[in-house]
This record gives sequence, C-alpha cells and structure tokens, in this order.
Amino acid sequence: HEIAVEGETGKVYRANFHDRDGRTVLILRPGKQNTTSLDNQLRHLVYMIENSILNLPEGQEQMVWLIDFTGWSLSTSVPIKSARDTTNVLQNHYPERLAMAVLYNPPRIFEAFWKIVKYFLDAKTFQKVKFVYPKNKESVELMRSYFDEENLPTDFGGKAILEYNHEEFSKQMVQDDIKSATLWGFDNKLQSTGTDQSGPEITPEPICLAPAAS
Repeated sequence: HEIAVEGETGKVYRANFHDRDGRTVLILRPGKQNTTSLDNQLRHLVYMIENSILNLPEGQEQMVWLIDFTGWSLSTSVPIKSARDTTNVLQNHYPERLAMAVLYNPPRIFEAFWKIVKYFLDAKTFQKVKFVYPKNKESVELMRSYFDEENLPTDFGGKAILEYNHEEFSKQMVQDDIKSATLWGFDNKLQSTGTDQSGPEITPEPICLAPAAS
C-alpha cells in the first residue's frame, strides 16, 4: 500500500502470461510515468521484482522484461541517476534473475539516452538487452521464438489485448502479499509489533521473497 500510487497508470506490472520457457514477464511502460519521487519509484520496482520472483514456476529462476516505449519522450524518461540505481539493483542485488529485457520499438531519440545508460551495465547484463522493432524481420522472429503470439499483447506484436486495471491488479497484489508473508512467517512478526505497545513505532526489516538464483 505504501507504493500503490506508483502503479496507478500501469507503468510497471506483472503480466498474466509467461514466455515459452514459463518465465514470469514484467511489463514496463516508461511513457506512463506518473510520480517524481525517485526513491519511491525504485521501491515500487523492487516490489514488482520480488513479486515476479514469488510467482516463478517451480524450477524457473529468471524473469523477462518487456519494455513498451509508447508515449516515451526525453521529458518522461527517468533521470540518469534513476537509471543508474535501477541497473545497480538488478546487477548487484538480483544477479542472474533477468533472462532478457526487450526494448520494444524505442524512438530514435532514445539512442542518446541509451549511449549513457549502457555504460552502467556489465557485459552479461548488456548481452541480455534486445532492441526489437515491429517492422524488422529478425525482431519479429525473435519475439516469436520467446513468446506465443496468442498470449503476447498487440503492443508487442502479438494478438492478445493488453488492458491494465489498477483496482484488480491491486487486489491481486494484496493476495500475493499475504502469500509471501505466510511463506516467510512474516505475518506473525507483524502481529507481534502491534500498535498497543509503547515506544517508537517498529518498522519491520525488508525481506527477500525468494533465495538468490544460483
């Protein structure tokens, strides 16, 4: 609930489909940026990464990012500091969790932004970033090799209709929060830090929803 406002426009959310290998898909739509707090934006992203890990099928340890550049411009792009912090989180705190990041149909002006951001990426992460253009044959084949067209939204060259309902998605996240709290015994910790005790409010320490990938 602390970062729910970040998700109101659907700028980052877990998709209701997987790729052909059964990996969780996280959809990012930077053109729908709706807040200015870099810290809260990063907290929201971490929350969604953790949620994606929580929902990985058995035997799968990685997720896929689909980044839709519809509506993106330099005025709506994340500041360089935010981009650097995001890559730091991915590379240093979630190593090997990212299988692939698809940059779908980025505008030409994105190239200037990318020239800076790519220097924040280590070699392994850099190789996982794929530029995909809907009119490019190789790009189309790449998407077909990773995704079923029937499940892939039209926004990414598929046949499914992409609709984001924040109210319904929030309900889903609440259920996942309960699931993760029960999984880690965190629900008992929350009960033990009830509001009837004196002294300063106790803030529970953040937890990781899944062990690090090997």
